[in-house]
Amino acid sequence: MRVAVLMGGTSDEREVSLSSGAQVARALRDAGHEVVAVDTARGALSRSEESSLLASGVRATPPAHDDLTRLDEGHTVALARDPTLGEVDVFFLALHGGSGEDGTIQALLDVAGVAYTGSDRLGCSLAMDKEVAKRLLRDAGIPTPDWLTGDPSADEVIEALGLPVIVKAAGGGSSLRLLLAHDRVELEAALEEARGFDDLVLFERYVRGRELTVGVVGDQALPVGEIIPAHEIFDYECKYQPGLAREIFPADIPPELASHLQRTALAVHRVLRMRDFSRVDFLVDGEGTAWCLEANALPGMTANSLVPKAARAAGISFPELCDRIVRYAAARRRTDAS
Repeated sequence: MRVAVLMGGTSDEREVSLSSGAQVARALRDAGHEVVAVDTARGALSRSEESSLLASGVRATPPAHDDLTRLDEGHTVALARDPTLGEVDVFFLALHGGSGEDGTIQALLDVAGVAYTGSDRLGCSLAMDKEVAKRLLRDAGIPTPDWLTGDPSADEVIEALGLPVIVKAAGGGSSLRLLLAHDRVELEAALEEARGFDDLVLFERYVRGRELTVGVVGDQALPVGEIIPAHEIFDYECKYQPGLAREIFPADIPPELASHLQRTALAVHRVLRMRDFSRVDFLVDGEGTAWCLEANALPGMTANSLVPKAARAAGISFPELCDRIVRYAAARRRTDAS
């Protein structure tokens, strides 16, 4: 098949997306597909530009806001009408954050009537909005830590959630704009910083425990993984800088817990209307309760990202994983056309 891999964009997860997209493009070629790589902020990439992305990796800090605003997003609007992409069978979405993951580009591709991978506009928007997702999980009986949103005072946060407390953007990803406040002084500083998030701010009860993650591919829950970060929380730096986190697949946990997490991940995947693939993150406390933190409709897709590592633990190579995801989209298109 001819596949266009969409990556980049202008969100603060741009570098992560470019890394995912370049590696997905290579994996799909290894699986026998004809591939064109497209940065939605710049246009189609040459093979030499792809090679540069493969070599560069992800920096310790996200791109500066001024650098992102200078990018031209006009290609995104015209993407589906680009004549060079007219023969594409499937668009593989390796976008993270912003309009690439909040349902915007999915809606555009739906209107264009083309096949694309991953969740549709509803699944993406539900998973991307952490506050909405937590309400749906709570209503479905899936434990998720208590939270507040809006602009509460430090006293209100402490009274409702205690200390320490997590402060994060409701629409963020890649652990960006994620803070842990241990005491009132740190909470006051976090409140001040959060006013610059340009997003709904979510305050979440801190759960101390083991961080576990479950990837979902198709209707299959992959082996559970455990994340052991060098920092107190699994922040952006720990996610993308070598040596700052241990990621163990399969996790060394009792089989009963692993099965419970896999069942819960599949339930989350369905409640949030996700499809093709996703990743669901948990914290398991000292009493054995599994708290769902969030779900990712377009998780990282470098060969060393969490879902590909989980797939590898299940005996699925990275090219095979990418190929499966493409075939889900192609099969859906055939079903819709019949």
